[in-house]
Amino acid sequence: MTLNKFFSNILVAGLCVSSLAACSDDFLENKPQGTLSEGNMNDPEAVDLLVTSAYATFGCRYADSNDPHWFPVTNWSYGEVRADNAYKGGGGETDAWEIHDMETAKIQPNNGFLDGKWFNVYCGISRCNSAIRALQKVDLESNPARDIRIAEVRVIRDHWYFELVRLFNRIPYMDIDLPEIEYTNVRNDEFTREQHLARIAADLLEAAEALPERQDQVGRINRNIALAYAAKVKLYQAYEENPETNAVTSVNKPLLKEVVSLIDRVQGYNLLSDFQHLDLLEYENGVESVFAIQFSKDDESSGVGRINWSMLLNSMTGPGCPWQGDGFFLPSQDLINAYQTDANGLPLFDYQSLPDYGSVKFAEDGSYSLDNVDGNVDPRLDFVIGRPTIRYKTYTGSACGLWVRNSDVYGYNNTKRFWLSPESPDATQGWPWGASALNWQIIRYADLLLYKAEALIEIGEDLETARQLINRVRERAQQSAYVKDFNDPSKDAANYKIGLYPAAGWNQDYARKALRTEMRLEKAMEGERFFDLVRWGIAKETMNKFFAAEKDNRIYYQTASFETGEEYFPVPVAQYNFSGGIYVQNPGYPAF
Repeated sequence: MTLNKFFSNILVAGLCVSSLAACSDDFLENKPQGTLSEGNMNDPEAVDLLVTSAYATFGCRYADSNDPHWFPVTNWSYGEVRADNAYKGGGGETDAWEIHDMETAKIQPNNGFLDGKWFNVYCGISRCNSAIRALQKVDLESNPARDIRIAEVRVIRDHWYFELVRLFNRIPYMDIDLPEIEYTNVRNDEFTREQHLARIAADLLEAAEALPERQDQVGRINRNIALAYAAKVKLYQAYEENPETNAVTSVNKPLLKEVVSLIDRVQGYNLLSDFQHLDLLEYENGVESVFAIQFSKDDESSGVGRINWSMLLNSMTGPGCPWQGDGFFLPSQDLINAYQTDANGLPLFDYQSLPDYGSVKFAEDGSYSLDNVDGNVDPRLDFVIGRPTIRYKTYTGSACGLWVRNSDVYGYNNTKRFWLSPESPDATQGWPWGASALNWQIIRYADLLLYKAEALIEIGEDLETARQLINRVRERAQQSAYVKDFNDPSKDAANYKIGLYPAAGWNQDYARKALRTEMRLEKAMEGERFFDLVRWGIAKETMNKFFAAEKDNRIYYQTASFETGEEYFPVPVAQYNFSGGIYVQNPGYPAF
């Protein structure tokens, strides 16, 4: 039985976990049939339900909100629209203005989508804390898996704390044994970013010791997941920041060596043979999936099922489109341009000095074509992005058209990642458009290869291994089945060319550029881009170059400017009020 089934079981059973009620138990969605209390905690089924309730926090459908698309676990708005990879999309600038402000670097502490994210994540932490406290009371003799289950919940809790640190920097730490009545007395400046990350990594490593290398049920957290996540956290921790300016001041090489060592301990994974398999159900728990949120469809729970509600508004729309979604989360022209390659198939680091690749050109009769397409491009361009006139996955009804809700504002490109092909019987044909059971990958094996390469490059002692790791990721893209011309399947849809980095000229500076570019191209739209920029200390530089390059395409970028301090969101004013005035605002924003 997979955790998908566990999730649906808890929804169907409708058990009310009384110790988890702090942020409401609405996520159960059904009228409670019974109470899970200390009296039946030694029932193995009761223990499983308690642990599953912690896993269910990944759905973010609890507390006072059923709108996870505004506070997405996928971070499509917080990590991609806020960066140079994506536009908000939707109906226009005022449609979900809160995300428009993220896109244009005009964030204010009263932005409700910041408060909602903060609140939802702390609800997840509260549920994990309650579950751990209850599990610690379970009799080990009658429930020998108790310590394993506690370790699983600790990893989930660490995930949420890591999210908070990446998003808000100055956050309060709620200890497991802290009574909820004391939450308002916890300051958000008690620990620095580095101290938070050190604690999270240490907890993950401690949890790893209690976890088995593999679990019988697909989706359960195991030792490899805890080790991989600890490596990711330590990678962030290694980039030490000035707490007043958020500027990266140094890179801790001993920590980076720990990153390498931890990744080397993660065993049993590999790259999928084709990049496009990442978006197929039959491969979602395959060799590349290290840690994934398990989603399900038609699973006996209410409605369509435990689908990825974070992506609810992001399916494509427009004339001739097989779906009629809301059209949010669109790839930027800058991201498209970044996929251009030279005669050797290597990235063009100066792509922003070149004309836009593949822009739509209209004829007098209203027909359209793509302009400036003679150059070479990385094949991942058309694995990630839906472009007009290009085949959309395996859909045969038409080539991708002008499938954007407001093309006057956002252009004509949409997203292919995370969607099944429109004709798939596993994709919802009505509302919610395109919904499926496709998992969301938190950490995949390609991430670990690139994290290890990054650490080696910054250490500066084994650049050759880093080159081989990056080339391994590129080689997978090179050997994937290229997208074919819609009208002539014997031809590729574009001049695809991707090469491997040669040893000649591979110094630390060049390797760093190659790694950061590869991270963007391989993981585009996965919710990580902005956090990468902040980790590397180049968010301000990158975003202002992006605004300058894109302001002719997106008029609303004319006044956009990224300022020092905006590497983290402001502490929401609603949370300041909740604290009774003891929270301290992040640098870069007016003090409370």
